Amino acid sequence: MFQVRIHGRGGQGVVTAAEMLSIAAFDEGRYAQAFPSFGSERMGAPVMAFCRIDAKEIRTREPVMQPDALIIQDPTLLHQVDLFSGLPSSGYIIINSSRSFDELGIGELLGKFAADHLCAVAASELAMKFVGRPLPNAALLGGFAAISGQLRFDSVAKAISQKFPGKVGAANVAAARAAYELALSSIGSPVAHA
Repeated sequence: MFQVRIHGRGGQGVVTAAEMLSIAAFDEGRYAQAFPSFGSERMGAPVMAFCRIDAKEIRTREPVMQPDALIIQDPTLLHQVDLFSGLPSSGYIIINSSRSFDELGIGELLGKFAADHLCAVAASELAMKFVGRPLPNAALLGGFAAISGQLRFDSVAKAISQKFPGKVGAANVAAARAAYELALSSIGSPVAHA
């Protein structure tokens, strides 16, 4: 089973990102589940969502305490919440930022992870460019597909298009594709710029 924990703030599409991941996994013929964990339910409050992907039925329903991957939609949470709790050194991390890990103050902490399992992508900037709003969720899913290899980009694009039909979906797919390509080109480097 592959487990993903997504961290962000209310209003950034954290829960929607987990749902789209699960839809992409279903599209590939796998089992998946997605669910949120809310603290105070207000715009801007820290939010977590979880997604599990497996080849067989998933029976567990508790929050993901030992993720295989982290998707961090809001880098302001890096020093406020223990985001990396439970993540093994073999885990994957994708962060929404145009800054390097050292500039974010986590370079030393991430030293135990494989360089090709780490990526910072300016997802909010990509979303502004393609969608016109700084919602990083769809772009980060493209980056996640690139670094983790858990899902095909086409499955992620299809899930985004199902969730957001029409022009909005096409714009989000374009942002996700740009993040996917940036992440692929930067695997092993500290940051992927928009």
